[in-house]
Amino acid sequence: MQNRVLSMLLAGALLTALAVAASGQDLASLEKQVTVKVLDNGLTVVICERHEAPVFSFFTYVDVGADREYPGITGLAHMFEHMAFKGTDKIGTNNWPAEEVALAKVESTYAAYDRERRREFGRDDQKVAELKKAWEEAMTEAQAYVVPHAFDEIVEENGGVGLNAFTTSEQTAYFYSFPSNRFELWAYLESERFLHPVMREFYKERDVVFEERRMRTDSNPNGRLFEQFQGVAFVAHPYGRPVVGWPSDLQTFSATDAQQFFDKYYVASNMVVGIVGDVKAAEVLPIVEKYFGRLPKRPKPEPLATVEPPQRSEREVLLREQAQPLYIEGYHKPSALDTKNEPVFDALQDLLSNGRTSRLYRSLVRDKKIAAFAGGFNDFPGNKYPGLFVFFAVPTPGHTPEELRDAIHVEVDRLKKEDITDDELNMIKTRSKADLLRTLDSNAGLAQQFATAQALFGDWREFFHEVNRIDQVTKAQIREAANQTFVDSNRVVGRIETAQVADQKADGKETR
Repeated sequence: MQNRVLSMLLAGALLTALAVAASGQDLASLEKQVTVKVLDNGLTVVICERHEAPVFSFFTYVDVGADREYPGITGLAHMFEHMAFKGTDKIGTNNWPAEEVALAKVESTYAAYDRERRREFGRDDQKVAELKKAWEEAMTEAQAYVVPHAFDEIVEENGGVGLNAFTTSEQTAYFYSFPSNRFELWAYLESERFLHPVMREFYKERDVVFEERRMRTDSNPNGRLFEQFQGVAFVAHPYGRPVVGWPSDLQTFSATDAQQFFDKYYVASNMVVGIVGDVKAAEVLPIVEKYFGRLPKRPKPEPLATVEPPQRSEREVLLREQAQPLYIEGYHKPSALDTKNEPVFDALQDLLSNGRTSRLYRSLVRDKKIAAFAGGFNDFPGNKYPGLFVFFAVPTPGHTPEELRDAIHVEVDRLKKEDITDDELNMIKTRSKADLLRTLDSNAGLAQQFATAQALFGDWREFFHEVNRIDQVTKAQIREAANQTFVDSNRVVGRIETAQVADQKADGKETR
């Protein structure tokens, strides 16, 4: 037992020593390895040379997500993410001139069908059916020219791994890893799909996205709760809309809409590419300029104008479902761009949620045994705009969301009345540096962090600076943030209550 304790102490001391050196030493060494270049068209590339293995990873950050959508085209940012894997006018087609004509016919027939089916007065159902048939026949004709999965297969056949993408409320990202000797092929592929995208199989893929929404949201009580929770929390800002889109929009917007969205937001000045691995900046920058420099030079889209107004009263969403009970509550907070306050909320997240030593785990899960899981997380649903700090808990059998609420509020009140301990503060700071060390082990992780920091802050070093700022957080700042933020009028509550229990309560027969 003594040997085990000694080993744990030594390991902790080593971790602390490494962590203390991480932000300063590794930033200083990485600065010598990192090159930032803004191309003539406005695209920014961040290159980090790491020669441990003959591979590199990249992360393309496009500064657009659901934040730039509006009613009628919600879900379109995510939809274009799918389209970016469908190929180009050279990849994914067996006859582009013929396919281009066929796709134009798909659009014209869809526009006619869509106009008629949405006609408010005097709609002719027989005509709707005829127009729908003509559209479907046009899609069948266009499908004959498609070479499925052509883009994916080129990547995989040349050693690419981790091919994927994602869309959030504020960004769309594309990434994978490739052998270093395929760098020029990568530069061609990645630039080509943003230079010559083709909206092939658009309506087929639209159905896929609609099904994705059905499975993750409409048929999932947790998904429905979070969607409605966001909608109640954000009454003006696009954060209140689902990234996947509303069902009616997913059955209405067109490939023409997607092309217009792409033309406006997928401009070089709105993109950052992070590249990390076995590459030499002097050798690969000319290749990047050769291919990505082909993207047209256009102004960066205007900033989002809408700002969420201050919340003046508590808001609540209650779902009565035949499902596992769930409790969430959120509080409005500044965005991650507020570098004075963000480190404090990151520290709060670590204190409340990081592992079995976190306050919420110890209180609700270990000691009271009323929760199977409990935690809190920062920057929901994103960090570019002011968002939420969220508490989240799942009750154990026989316990209710109300019990979780009360137990969470005990911990919140404790934060507001008492300073955290020196040990807790030191552990928060040590873990933030240890997390940085773990990120440094991954080319893919670094590429994402560099591109994201460069896009949000204009400086890839912000990734390291955030760790330094957490190291400067004080107990007084944590207490002040809790008192200013975790107040009743700033609270949004969401809960799932099992329908049977809810019915019994309505009859005055609450059971446990």
